[in-house]
Amino acid sequence: MAELISTLQNPQAVITLAVLVLAIVLFITGALAPELTGLLSLGLLMATGVLSPPEALAGFGSPALITLMGLFPVSAALFKSGALDRLRALIASERIRSPRRLIALMAFVIAPVSGIVPNTPVVASLLPVVENWCHRRGISPSRVLLPLSFSTVLGGTLTLLGSSVNLLVSDISQQLGHGSLELFSFTLISLPIWLVGAAYLVLAPRALLPDRGHEHDDLGLSPQRSSYSTEVTIPHDSELVGVSLHNSRLQRRFDVDVLELQRSGERLLPPLADRKLQAGDHLLLRVTRQDLLRLQQDHTVQLTTQGNNAGFDLSSDELSGQKTVEVLLPAGSTLAGASLRELRFRQRHNATVLALRRGQETLQERLGQIVLREGDVLLLQAPLDSIRGLQASNDLLVLDRLEDDLPTVRRKPLVVSMAIAMLLLPTLTPIPLVAAVLLATVAVVATGCLRPGELQRAIRLDVILLLGSLSSFSVALQTTGLADAMAQGLQQWLTGWPNYGSLVVVFIGTTLLTQVMSNAASVALLAPVAVQLAPGLDLPPTALLITVLFGASQSFLTPVGYQTNLMVFGPGRYRFLDVTRYGIGLTLIMTVLVPALILWRYAPS
Repeated sequence: MAELISTLQNPQAVITLAVLVLAIVLFITGALAPELTGLLSLGLLMATGVLSPPEALAGFGSPALITLMGLFPVSAALFKSGALDRLRALIASERIRSPRRLIALMAFVIAPVSGIVPNTPVVASLLPVVENWCHRRGISPSRVLLPLSFSTVLGGTLTLLGSSVNLLVSDISQQLGHGSLELFSFTLISLPIWLVGAAYLVLAPRALLPDRGHEHDDLGLSPQRSSYSTEVTIPHDSELVGVSLHNSRLQRRFDVDVLELQRSGERLLPPLADRKLQAGDHLLLRVTRQDLLRLQQDHTVQLTTQGNNAGFDLSSDELSGQKTVEVLLPAGSTLAGASLRELRFRQRHNATVLALRRGQETLQERLGQIVLREGDVLLLQAPLDSIRGLQASNDLLVLDRLEDDLPTVRRKPLVVSMAIAMLLLPTLTPIPLVAAVLLATVAVVATGCLRPGELQRAIRLDVILLLGSLSSFSVALQTTGLADAMAQGLQQWLTGWPNYGSLVVVFIGTTLLTQVMSNAASVALLAPVAVQLAPGLDLPPTALLITVLFGASQSFLTPVGYQTNLMVFGPGRYRFLDVTRYGIGLTLIMTVLVPALILWRYAPS
């Protein structure tokens, strides 16, 4: 504590600590998007003179960040070429008949794919296939979707390219003077971690995963049976006018629940079966996707889009040539926190929101007034070109697969060959990894596997801005002495502890912090401090960096701890503690195993 107080005599250290606290609050509360929080911190550190512009902006020119920028289009070309088609076909095959077999396929076959390409598009590509498998087998999606997410998280640490966090750690290592990490720097550690984690997923008791398939009548097994909230209007010429809900075609033909009737500003709540409908009535419905699409063939109601009073005729000719897709609001989406009306969603994206689904919640608000949250699933209807525009958006993730998503299937062998060459070149030759990735990026465009416009859309600008700005934290903590002071305080507290216990503390601390803020932010804040512990533990700095890396990457406790957890949360109809119950055993295993493997790899003999 004395070292920290002494360090805070330096005004620049006080400013850095204040910016650090502000960033932590913003990361945890989500008041600003993570990349904006990173840019704000970067600007404050430069404006106050803590860092010079070259020091602060060095992260944007780092080899790790350039590697990540090149990896995005290479991954996009792989997915566009249908490189995962074999996995999709294997999931749909007759050989995979039980949840345990499917989980084994995910854990031992799909997980390694995430060591090469980002796990978010892997989950997005396989999610509809797994849901359809559940429908055919009569199995609740909640039995298998969480293992899909956990499998890709485990695979993301197999190589340096498996996660943006891995590349950020490499960048911080280089900035702190310890050299960058190589492609397979921590593979000897991650291989046994992956195998043990995969074994846990396969052997874990079935009771740890909930069965959400039979709890409610409106929650069937089909992905089409998930309940949505939507709003319809009774037009003046509708045959429903003057008819009670109980006797109406709306109740007889469609599996809908009327949650609320709004008439002349008055809200009428159930029971509503004997209420006679009037022209202009607004009905809030809970309805399945299948029945909502059937409503498009019915001339008796109009969809009230985004809270506007004017109805949208579901059967109008303008819907011809349009497609209906599900989209997810991922973690970090800038749409979260605003309503569809405020966003002017239809005008902004040329897409009509038919309905909204939020886990198992029953939404009682009008569609246009519902404040969107991360993890919400929207049912959209839009022209194909608009849907392709959504696929390039970082704010929405299209869950449905379009029929012609893979126009370059004939180039699949070429793309796969280039990806393999990208991995082999830095392994077998002196060519650095960043050069191999850039050559692969140029190759996929030059050979027509990816169009130049698609290359630009493939690059996740939000990730680039976040990682580039966060690297300035490590520099500021180092130059002001805060990292050294915090490390000395921590080391005094750990005095007398064995090295194994110290690594356990670092791992647990990183894991817990990652549950409430982005894993990239956790790494940027903890890595400079952890490195300072290395001399006292008689370990190389890389050992502490990798401990932080695994603590930030192995996130199995909450749905918000990792992007893929949030992606499966809604479709699996999970509750918050479902993730904790299934993931706590895996987290405890990792807490015991990761420090032991790091000591085995790095402790002096």
